[in-house]
Amino acid sequence: MKLAFFGDVVGKPGRSAVQSHLPGLKARLRLDFVVVNGENAAGGFGLTSQIAEEFFAAGADCLTLGDHAWDQREALTYIEREPRLLRPLNYPPAARAPGKGAELFTLADGRRVGVVQLQGNVFMRQSLACPFAAADSALDQMPLGAVADAIIVDIHCEATSEKMAMGHHCDGRASLVVGSHTHVPTADTMILTGGTAYQTDAGMCGDYDSVIGMQKEGSLYRFQSQLPGERYQPAIGEGTLCGTYVETDDRTGLAVRIEPIRIGGRLSPQAPG
Repeated sequence: MKLAFFGDVVGKPGRSAVQSHLPGLKARLRLDFVVVNGENAAGGFGLTSQIAEEFFAAGADCLTLGDHAWDQREALTYIEREPRLLRPLNYPPAARAPGKGAELFTLADGRRVGVVQLQGNVFMRQSLACPFAAADSALDQMPLGAVADAIIVDIHCEATSEKMAMGHHCDGRASLVVGSHTHVPTADTMILTGGTAYQTDAGMCGDYDSVIGMQKEGSLYRFQSQLPGERYQPAIGEGTLCGTYVETDDRTGLAVRIEPIRIGGRLSPQAPG
């Protein structure tokens, strides 16, 4: 199976990159399933139903969120009627968070792809339930190679150590464990010893002439003055479509190939042949 995951979409440049490049890329690579993290798509903060529908029209099969899941309040109701939109699985039960954090999707040919979205706790503004226990629960319900033909785990968190730990925790039980949230693509695409493809962060879809997708001036002012400054605004230059490509073994669901994807914008282009 051929899979792709695209990191946090930031503002209009990120949306434009997805809409401009994803349809052609999906056709050229014959992608079977595409996941897009859209939690910063609406002006850098959250996701709206209109933007989500635009991503689906461009070729996304599933959208994931993160710590900005509810920045656009309409997401609280939209997620209840849209099973292709996932929020972090590990909200504590007392939160009664709307929507789901894991889903098993059935393709037109009958193959099944599981998607699990988790949020880490280290250095994060929210403290959720244990993501490792949540991963176990989800993966136990859709075992790879038996119930699911492929499984993608989006680990949305700040600390690289927590992301790496999740990769090893899920090794052999998922096709891909990939990090989101930090908006910078890491150079560690690899297949772990148990056969799970891994990357610490897929990077963002957005304007890289920025500070993690936001206009440079506002970030520089805050760092230099230690004052709050004006509200962050997304950078408005050309966006890069940034993500991860994975091929899996049809029998086991484990990875046989992983490569970075970078198309357009300021980053050096990289795309599977």
